[in-house]
Amino acid sequence: MAFEGLSSRLQNVFGKLRGKGKVTEDDVNEAMREVRLALLEADVNFKVVKDFIAKVKERAIGLELTKSFTPGMVVVDIVNKELTELMGGTNTKLAKANKPPTVILMVGLQGAGKTTSSAKLAKLLLKEKHKPLMIAGDIYRPAAIKQLQVLGEQIGVPVFTLGDQTSPVEIARQGLQLAKDNGHDYVIIDTAGRLHIDEALMTELRDIHEATKPDEVLLVVDAMTGQEAVNVAQSFHSQLELTGVVLTKLDGDTRGGAALSVKAVTGCPIKFAATGEKIEPLEPFHPERMASRILGMGDMLSLIEKAQTAIDAEKAAEMERKMRTAEFTFEDFLEQMEQVRKLGPLDQLLDMMPGMGKMKDMKNFKVDEKQIGRVEAIVKSMTKEEKRKPEILNHSRRKRIAFGSGTSVAEVNRLIKQFDDMKKMMKQFSSMMGPKGPKGGLKGLKGMLPKGMKFPF
Repeated sequence: MAFEGLSSRLQNVFGKLRGKGKVTEDDVNEAMREVRLALLEADVNFKVVKDFIAKVKERAIGLELTKSFTPGMVVVDIVNKELTELMGGTNTKLAKANKPPTVILMVGLQGAGKTTSSAKLAKLLLKEKHKPLMIAGDIYRPAAIKQLQVLGEQIGVPVFTLGDQTSPVEIARQGLQLAKDNGHDYVIIDTAGRLHIDEALMTELRDIHEATKPDEVLLVVDAMTGQEAVNVAQSFHSQLELTGVVLTKLDGDTRGGAALSVKAVTGCPIKFAATGEKIEPLEPFHPERMASRILGMGDMLSLIEKAQTAIDAEKAAEMERKMRTAEFTFEDFLEQMEQVRKLGPLDQLLDMMPGMGKMKDMKNFKVDEKQIGRVEAIVKSMTKEEKRKPEILNHSRRKRIAFGSGTSVAEVNRLIKQFDDMKKMMKQFSSMMGPKGPKGGLKGLKGMLPKGMKFPF
């Protein structure tokens, strides 16, 4: 995840503060020194860091922390609010033209992910019941037009092109006219990038801007370029008057400074964040949720939204009933795993859960996607009857399953044992639940887990 280093450092700083019964001005100054170093290491713009620290100190020292029951938490709350403000305060929605179509111009350097982001944005609009059209305006990069056409086919959005011999300005003009004639309410223009900002690139973009009068000019920025991303944003903004930023590769091994600097330096809100190469809809950027994740408080709202769109509510209710009545089979287990995997990589999901950042830092805590794949292979190698009645799995059947899944008999045995333990735990948990929660409170839950029990992945 982006900000991983920053997040763990800030959590350590505030962990010390939370433990104090009384917080002095010296404690706040010491904490702010650590925060400043952490932000600079995360590649946040120096001036942005300086202003941020000054604002936090002013608010923290101005408060009568000594009168608070949890002075450490008060400081964390101030930092959380200031971080949120730094990234834009609230989510900024996409503009909508008074008279369709709404025109969106995608700009940025080569390799930032404009073409992929254009398709992801089109998929998001499609999901929201709009009728987008993509225009292939990059005539210089080999296969750029073909790439957009392939992506358009994948998501079911038409792509307008006149090949690579017509000027991008004319392509944009004719594409916009086609959108008006065919009732498209959004037009996304993919433009050419360069390896660096040059006058020819800017002149062409200004000409396209003049010809299409876009409602949105979105700069696509690679978050992994760090401080350079802010310089790029400044240059584009001075020439084109950007309306927003799309941050790509936020799941990469990045320090994340661009996300914390770009709004403060350019005044342009980060409207969307993109992760991975798969053509999933762009995710609206929520500053308050990102600040919460950076400080280790999780992002349950985004997790719930993902679950609501990806998980079948009726299936989830039926699964819950089966768990309660211990009717849970390997078939159900496989289905549940598939539902969870629809939410995205498990590492990203864990980042959204409060306190999980610390758990991930623990020496032995790893999410092994390959192991999950092996578990799925074992279950898929079982017959229908074996999935429903694990008790019939004798040695010869287990041997066949191991051969069919490319695993060992020991791995098959381990999974069956863990599955059995899990069922027992569910049954035990169900029987202990009273009308107002666990019988005997937290003490009643103690010792409920079978000895040495682990989940099957």
